[in-house]
Amino acid sequence: MTPGFPAVWLRHNCPCPDCRDSVTGQRLIEITAIPNGVVATVTAETPDAVEVTFTPGGHRAVFSRAWLAAPAEPDPRTEDAKHLWRVADLPDLPAADWMAYLLDDTVRAHCLDAVARYGFVLLHGVPAVPGMVTCAAETAGYVRETNYGRVFDVRVEPDPDNLAFTSREIGPHTDNPYRDPVPTLQLLHCLRDAASGGETGLVDGFAAAATLRREDPESFAVLSATPWPFGYRDGGTELRACQPLIGLSPRGRIREVRFNNRSMLPPRLPSREADAAYAAYRAWAELLARPELLLRVRLAPGDCLILDNTRVLHARTAFSAGGSGQRHLQGCYADLDGLLSTLAVLRRRARARP
Repeated sequence: MTPGFPAVWLRHNCPCPDCRDSVTGQRLIEITAIPNGVVATVTAETPDAVEVTFTPGGHRAVFSRAWLAAPAEPDPRTEDAKHLWRVADLPDLPAADWMAYLLDDTVRAHCLDAVARYGFVLLHGVPAVPGMVTCAAETAGYVRETNYGRVFDVRVEPDPDNLAFTSREIGPHTDNPYRDPVPTLQLLHCLRDAASGGETGLVDGFAAAATLRREDPESFAVLSATPWPFGYRDGGTELRACQPLIGLSPRGRIREVRFNNRSMLPPRLPSREADAAYAAYRAWAELLARPELLLRVRLAPGDCLILDNTRVLHARTAFSAGGSGQRHLQGCYADLDGLLSTLAVLRRRARARP
């Protein structure tokens, strides 16, 4: 084997046309076609490449030294690929003008990178007309339709089936924790602002979870290991999911938070485990309520907020429900994989420009 690379790893990743389709780049060789105990021997070298011959069989592969030396990329969904923040860390909000975002790939890439790294971006000047929120979503991926429809209206309803459709204060939360998987992106487009109140709040849930891990590791361990049920039902819908409030990657890194007091169901646990779960939940809720974590944003008509619903909790203050200042936001859901794909393509185009 070559230093640092097992022979089976090299054989499985051979880039030659017999092992990789030349058009799609997809692998043609199956792991079961690689003999147990395969051996790799370096048979030629240049400053830019290494040739390896495998036995048994005599297959040859040429690997770029740059490719072999490339570092492992962090999981783009975990804390390792994020910039964790408190309010004091954001003197300027990640934001851009809508037309610049549409017309300039560099601006669009900057905005999508902000969602990937900071968890949100604010677009100004999106025409304040119904349905534009889906246009914003489609610049970065695909709209995810739910029981709330392709687009949902966040405004006071006479017979609300969700507290979001009232004028009440709503504490920091993530949306749709009763789905598995949850919609990983949420967009909120302001069509009309309230005359008073209705201010939006944002909390970096990953930063808060990292703080809990540092200050109260016992509560962090309980919340990351205890599945908690969430549910939602109305006349035509019944949804349920059961996941930890803090989700971790297989390597133990923060990958997702779920927090929504309105839709939590009682965990059916033995008494001692339930006591521990509620103590940890209380510690988590108290931490999320710290003022230094809550970024306040006043959305004006035409403002569109794009946020990572697996990371950033959002909130709002109570507002006046009557008069000409009736608050009206339109929202839709999408997913991070589409956004990350769009961002990768924009970066690839930028590298290809002369």
